[in-house]
Amino acid sequence: MTDHAVSLPRRLSRLVRLEHTVFALPFAYVGGLLAVGGWPGASAMVWVTVAMAGARTLAMALNRLVDAEIDAGNPRTASRELPSGSLTRPQVWGLSAIALGVYLVAVFQLDPVVRWLWPIPVAMFVVYPYLKRLTWLCHLWLGACLGLAPVGAWLAVTGTTRWETWVLGLAVALWVAGFDLFYSLFDLEHDLEAGLHSWATRFGESGVFAGARVMHAAAVAALAVVGLGLAAGPWYWGGVGAVALLLLYEHRLIRPGDLRRLDAAFFTVNGVISVVFCVFVGLDTLL
Repeated sequence: MTDHAVSLPRRLSRLVRLEHTVFALPFAYVGGLLAVGGWPGASAMVWVTVAMAGARTLAMALNRLVDAEIDAGNPRTASRELPSGSLTRPQVWGLSAIALGVYLVAVFQLDPVVRWLWPIPVAMFVVYPYLKRLTWLCHLWLGACLGLAPVGAWLAVTGTTRWETWVLGLAVALWVAGFDLFYSLFDLEHDLEAGLHSWATRFGESGVFAGARVMHAAAVAALAVVGLGLAAGPWYWGGVGAVALLLLYEHRLIRPGDLRRLDAAFFTVNGVISVVFCVFVGLDTLL
């Protein structure tokens, strides 16, 4: 086996940034746990995991395919696999096809209702990368995509939803949209020159901070509403408190004019938030 063949899986892994699965997957587990107020069963949780892995890989691969030309013109992203030539379009299309197949296999192991709903996330994944060409509201669409994680898992293990399901999805959507506003600051100068749309290009750096504060405060409030609706126990409320404190810490890491710790605020803190909240929900539902 050649070195090139050995390195292909690594290049594909870098393309879809597997480590960023930590943002959405724990909230899918939260949806499954809260749906039944306990353990949904090993089979359900395994297939939810597989479905999430397939869906997220598909979403990232499609994003990279659609944005390849934009990435090539952006100094921050020009070294990505497609612009740099380390992966070809046929290879990424092949990965997309495999990811879609994995997603569909998993979906058909879960509650029958999700077998009818599976095209919705795929359609949202296809639309998302085009939105930055059209509207600064693209961050809210991304939030909605990830907000489907707990809703989909809830449906997958019970076949139905409650109003709390959708508020939980809203909380995740607001959390994701809020930290994606920060992410838009990475490319503010390039996006202005390229005529692309983002919250940062529309409202500037100070507008990003204001918008993120509002969205993250609303996300915490939504989690609290879910807890009230489900009559959650003390561990759940500890999780809400932990999320609030971590978001406060995130907003203290950076400020307008000082973005030196933007990487830590975006990648590290938000990964910790999802895992920590999942652990607290697990303690609340399983103990």
